[in-house]
Amino acid sequence: MDAPRVPTGLREDWRRHLSTRGTILLVFAVAGLSVATALVNIGIEADGPLAPHIPVVAQEAAGFTGALTGFLMVGSALALRRGLRFGWWATLFLLPLTAVQGLAQASHYSVPLIVLSLLSIPVLLTTRHQFDGRLSLSTTQLAAGAALAGVQLYGTTGAYHLREEFEGIDTVLDAFYFTLITSSTVGYGDITPHEESTEGILFTMSVLVLGVASFGIAIGALVGPALQARITKTLGKMTDSQLQTLDAHVLVLGHGDLTEPIIDELDDENIPFAVVSLDRDYTDALSDRDVPAVRADPSDERPLERVRIDRAAAILVATNDDANDALTILTAREMRPDARIVAAATNRENTKKLERAGADTVISPSQLGGHLLVKSALDGDSTALIDQLLGDV
Repeated sequence: MDAPRVPTGLREDWRRHLSTRGTILLVFAVAGLSVATALVNIGIEADGPLAPHIPVVAQEAAGFTGALTGFLMVGSALALRRGLRFGWWATLFLLPLTAVQGLAQASHYSVPLIVLSLLSIPVLLTTRHQFDGRLSLSTTQLAAGAALAGVQLYGTTGAYHLREEFEGIDTVLDAFYFTLITSSTVGYGDITPHEESTEGILFTMSVLVLGVASFGIAIGALVGPALQARITKTLGKMTDSQLQTLDAHVLVLGHGDLTEPIIDELDDENIPFAVVSLDRDYTDALSDRDVPAVRADPSDERPLERVRIDRAAAILVATNDDANDALTILTAREMRPDARIVAAATNRENTKKLERAGADTVISPSQLGGHLLVKSALDGDSTALIDQLLGDV
């Protein structure tokens, strides 16, 4: 018996899936190595060949900022997991930066970081088209970010302008540091306004009030969606951020007698898949099994966008209603003209109709079962026919 042939399109989708996952793992590795290298190099005298040519201040700064860059790269890697183009651009900016920081650290411990960062750049470039998602921010999140940046700008500019009224502010960096520790309520007390300076005291109070407000808004805007996502997950529903990670998966649209065997088969073969169905009990049961499931009409465009139909490797439509299946196939074909769509016809008379709706292959379970029954009755064994069917896949 010949091994089943895997469709070329499906093979390409799996290669794309593996290259995407490989890129994300590589970025995570660079992020972890950047943090680890920075921690190792803190307090260690540089012994690399570039050490005599790089100022000590630059070496120390690279050691401390390397950890910050590593944590930023963790954020960009998480954005890559969601398929965001923003994450791709951020990573493309951070990878050369980590390599430069490794060079500036001038330590032999930094060599793996430099090599891995440089090797990751061409890998990232080859996967550019695989990260095309848009960063979707709510109005509240945008306002929170603008408020936070505005307070920092206000505090830094104002503190530097009033530097004569403060003890310890001589540079713009000092002014930024003062604004950051004041607005975050840390307040080390190393920079304070002169006791006789009413203007400095009032300015500090304004930075404190505005900073606390902006930090509160920012935390609410960022932590709020995370809490909502956790609650949603607990209730058995999938969030958009979770669905964004779907890639090279199979879409199962609708729910019928054939759906459960299909899902069991996909699950047994460890093939990623997602389900769209109007049946609440069914989608809740799937969510309890950590299966991406969306309760919605599969013939609507919005739920298909949520389950990333643009990245699906194949689409299966198998319910007990051929009319609804036809509408679902029409919508899926319009949104993904190049996708392979396979449907099951409850009534074999509707096979041609589902093909005209856009399905590449339509299988009639009743007709197929009839062939198997006749073959088994005449030959006593239907294995040859099953092998032939599998060989045509």
